[in-house]
Amino acid sequence: MMTLLGAIFYLLAGITLIATALAITRRQLVHAVVYLTVSFFSLAPIFYLLGAPFLALLEIIIYAGAIMILFLFIIMMLRLPPSGQTLAVHARQWWPAIILASISLVITIWFFLNDPLGQLPLAPAMATPKSFGLFLFHAYWFPVEIASVILFVALVGALYLGRREKNPDQAATEERT
Repeated sequence: MMTLLGAIFYLLAGITLIATALAITRRQLVHAVVYLTVSFFSLAPIFYLLGAPFLALLEIIIYAGAIMILFLFIIMMLRLPPSGQTLAVHARQWWPAIILASISLVITIWFFLNDPLGQLPLAPAMATPKSFGLFLFHAYWFPVEIASVILFVALVGALYLGRREKNPDQAATEERT
């Protein structure tokens, strides 16, 4: 018999999967970002149910908040043409995703077949936010700085692409309409 928390977990997992699938399949970038934000928001309570409230908080603050706002800002700065003017996605572009998803599916099925009752012992990973922060910034300060530089470069690139001058022919055409 399933408990209430189990039902909530599976409901949130379903929402996460559906929102992520919709984010992948949307042609409008803003719609994809919105679905991805829904996916991140539905992951936060899953982390909380699994006993990681700090990760749940980080999921909301960092991913659903800061990263998604950055994505929306970049999309708006790029001023991309409507999806009807973009090239169609070729089937060969799906092969890497299909291969990676197949590998993940095989690993997941292997876990369920080798441990059908979930009896593999998991060591609890309990840490206070202070100890987590000290560990992260002492042991991994360089990768954190590299990630911040990459995000900054992406933001500057989006600003550059959003502000670049239009073609004289394109500007003249827009002035006539």
